[in-house]
Amino acid sequence: MAKRDFYDVLGVSKGASADEIKKAYRQKAKELHPDRNADNPKAEAQFKEAAEAYDVLKDAEKKAAYDRFGHAAFEGGMGGGGQRRPGGGYGGQGDFASAFSDVFDDLFGDIMGGQRRGGGQRATRGADLRYNLRVSLEEAHRGLQKTITVPTAVQCDTCHGTGAEGGAEPATCPTCSGMGKVRAQQGFFTVERICPTCSGAGQIVKNPCNVCGGAGRVEKDRALSVNIPAGVETGTRIRLGGEGEAGLRGGPSGDLYIFIEVEAHPLFTREGENLFCHVPVSMASAALGGDIEVPTIDGGRSRVKIPAGSQSGKQMRLRGKGMPRLRGAGAGDMYIELAVETPVNLTSRQRELLREFDDLSEHNNPESSGFFRKVKTFWDGMKG
Repeated sequence: MAKRDFYDVLGVSKGASADEIKKAYRQKAKELHPDRNADNPKAEAQFKEAAEAYDVLKDAEKKAAYDRFGHAAFEGGMGGGGQRRPGGGYGGQGDFASAFSDVFDDLFGDIMGGQRRGGGQRATRGADLRYNLRVSLEEAHRGLQKTITVPTAVQCDTCHGTGAEGGAEPATCPTCSGMGKVRAQQGFFTVERICPTCSGAGQIVKNPCNVCGGAGRVEKDRALSVNIPAGVETGTRIRLGGEGEAGLRGGPSGDLYIFIEVEAHPLFTREGENLFCHVPVSMASAALGGDIEVPTIDGGRSRVKIPAGSQSGKQMRLRGKGMPRLRGAGAGDMYIELAVETPVNLTSRQRELLREFDDLSEHNNPESSGFFRKVKTFWDGMKG
């Protein structure tokens, strides 16, 4: 079977630059890598074909010979570009392994084993911390300044975060020469692993600090003053940059995230920026109407007029008496919800008066009268 043109294999023009050729091969290698194409039996052959094409076109001398003589440049000693192998590759310096090695870092070099390739980590950022803070509804309404104690890791004062005795700088790892990784050739592939000596740090501490044991940080409780803005609710998250765990070997500190939980209140129920207050009223007060005094979340009092004939569940709104808006001006509203209370433990005189009242109330209960008319119609319909 005739070999495909190397430029067609990589999908580039004959006048493509070295960077364009490398970029095209990188894309092909990612698309055709056998590990990503387990269900495509042709992928491995195409992968090797792309590597073969790149091995020739990346080299200026080989590329010039190929441009002049085509595939014949590498057959029968013509062009001096290496002898063709029985399996289709080319011998000499340029082979599949070297072609793939050129883009190995591009394909697999972003993150390996939690360490960034291209150098070890002299310092590691500290972990982020979470603190759960419970506040009352009154505190959430007015906001507050609160001091909290956070158990965390802080920079060791003895070694100033270096992890070495006397604050000396760590030494370069002799195994990986500071790269934090070691490479080994396995057939066509170059395998890279985290350095076993320095665990990827690229440096070692010869004389560890006797206080922190070489970590560069120690466990300690820290007292922090936190500003809780008015209007917070359960689930609100407050970030304190750099107040998390100290980094290793002088690395930057992580962040502290405070998660707010607002406690339930005995009088008020919260729904977003609005508050609801369940107020019981006597049957007589609901029937006759009048004024009642209700509490507000700021500790004040408000007088509310109950309309005559109010029923259970009726709501009255007090504008601006709810919770402050966390990200905006003004505040929500407060809703008074009436619960008409039925009297209990009646005296004989009260029973007598209620019976008399009931006898005189035939036309004073429109809702119940309408309901029972519907019931009578329903029963008559069932009989029919």
